[in-house]
Amino acid sequence: MPKAKINGLSISFEDTGGSSPAILFSHSFAMTGAMFAPQLEMFRQDYRCITWDERAHGGTRADQPFDFWDSARDALALLDYLGLQQAAFVGTSQGGFLAMRAALLAPDRVSGLAILGSSAAAEAPEQRAAYMPLHDAFVGGGTSGPPEEVIQIIGQVCLGDYADAERWKTIWRAWPADQFSRAFYALVDRDSLLDRLNEIEPPVLVMHGTADASYAPAHAETIARNVPHLADFELVENGAHFLSLTNSSPVNAKLAGFLPQLRW
Repeated sequence: MPKAKINGLSISFEDTGGSSPAILFSHSFAMTGAMFAPQLEMFRQDYRCITWDERAHGGTRADQPFDFWDSARDALALLDYLGLQQAAFVGTSQGGFLAMRAALLAPDRVSGLAILGSSAAAEAPEQRAAYMPLHDAFVGGGTSGPPEEVIQIIGQVCLGDYADAERWKTIWRAWPADQFSRAFYALVDRDSLLDRLNEIEPPVLVMHGTADASYAPAHAETIARNVPHLADFELVENGAHFLSLTNSSPVNAKLAGFLPQLRW
């Protein structure tokens, strides 16, 4: 996998190349750019598709604490590295967090936003408190790795009944505890964007699963109601949290309608 030396990091990425309009796919917590395989299969013929491993995930290590503004700057710097002035941003869960921040930092560089299974709110204090025992159990596993119970809980919350969940559980079992911890705190300590949604300039597609076990559909409804240029909004019946992977067919169908509308 290629590496981009940017912002003091070595960021792993994949790029289908070419001169077509570019899409930057940003993954969920605990995942890698590989989660967008269903989208690349459909869109790589007509678009330049870029996936990447965000800080503390996959092949990209984080050597210090970070937040999603840092991740948004990483995404924009990756566009610079690839010689791209603009791209559509597709983000699932935390990928949506950073995509919205990128649009606030550099609206002229984001041709459109697809926000999937995400939220503009800070983590609710009670939810943060509920997640802390999972964090402590994961990092407390030592050389034997995280307890299997923790792996199964993450799988159920994020992937629901997804048939190929075991592939990702294998990756989580090998996730270094320090990288998990840095990614975890970026997630649960993020700031709120609720009072800045009206500043997001690009067109926005919002999708959310009705069976999302992390964020209720109300989070998506809030984004859809407050961005100035909502292109489309859909609740996917029985859709899980990592929507672009677990429910790729409706996501791909909506993206196929959304992307051609953008000004590249």
